[in-house]
Amino acid sequence: MGRLPVPGPIGMQKITKKEYTTLAEVNIIPLVDVVFVLLIIFMVTAPMMHRGIDVQLPQTSVGAVGPEEKLVITLTGDQQIYLNDRQISPEDLRELLQNLSLSRPEETVYLRSDQSVPYGFVVHTIAKIKEAGIQKVGLVTRPETSEVKKQK
Repeated sequence: MGRLPVPGPIGMQKITKKEYTTLAEVNIIPLVDVVFVLLIIFMVTAPMMHRGIDVQLPQTSVGAVGPEEKLVITLTGDQQIYLNDRQISPEDLRELLQNLSLSRPEETVYLRSDQSVPYGFVVHTIAKIKEAGIQKVGLVTRPETSEVKKQK
């Protein structure tokens, strides 16, 4: 019978009295640590990558619109108009929407408006959307907070 290996220098295993071999094991703990650090960095920075236009949306008790919609018109407090994230003039709004309605006739336009925008400007914008041939207009709001519900 053979003898059991006797521990030798670090990373080496003694087979016989004078013969040493290296261990063929990979230490994956540092690799896992690096992957976890990269995952945490990605999770922290990913929400900051999305840039948008800041507006104060009015609050309602109806659920919020999901992110899958594609055509969003935003009216800012200083009455600027944005189609998705691109600023456009009020005169160009109808023409751009007419071109879009020809390629996508069943398209829904979602209107986001700052709560400080005058009601007449919002109605005028909705009229331009309808004139362009788009019949489905959704108004985007944010859910009510519990403080607003208590005031009612």
